[in-house]
Amino acid sequence: MRKIVLAAALSLPMITPLGAFAAGGDSWSPPKPTETTKTCKGKRVWDETKKRCVRPKQSSLNQQELLQAARELAYADRQEDAQAVLAALSEQDSPMALTYWGFTNRKLGNHALATRYYQRAIASDPNNFLARSYMGQGFVEKGQYGLALAQWKEIRARGGTGSWAEASLRKALETGVTYSY
Repeated sequence: MRKIVLAAALSLPMITPLGAFAAGGDSWSPPKPTETTKTCKGKRVWDETKKRCVRPKQSSLNQQELLQAARELAYADRQEDAQAVLAALSEQDSPMALTYWGFTNRKLGNHALATRYYQRAIASDPNNFLARSYMGQGFVEKGQYGLALAQWKEIRARGGTGSWAEASLRKALETGVTYSY
């Protein structure tokens, strides 16, 4: 019965096929590996100014560069390392920082904490399609399809039709398989 209801709700055609995706933003491509994932081990990032791996709080990276490093580490399935980078952010309550905190916690199996971060990200920016998609995918992982479907509908109602966030959540609802990137 659940599949019939979901199939009817998701019967609109997909605009773009799913492929390799990236955590963060709405990019359909994974982040390109940098020295952060190619050279640095553990909770360190590449600092271009210093030409070496350093702890995130000791780096010269700005907020956006730290977010990109967290995204790259999350893509490399280095969630705890990504969280160390997130902890170095000066703007902990930015919608994207909260979304990344939610994502890394969900991937580490901390679903309740992840949901709280996603809810804070959405409260800060109701049009945060990525947070809605990742939260919806967490609901799919927990078998809470009605809650996931509500997030998919909200993404579409807010203009996110055809975005990676919308397409990946739709595919998760259709197949039960979630996407990280």
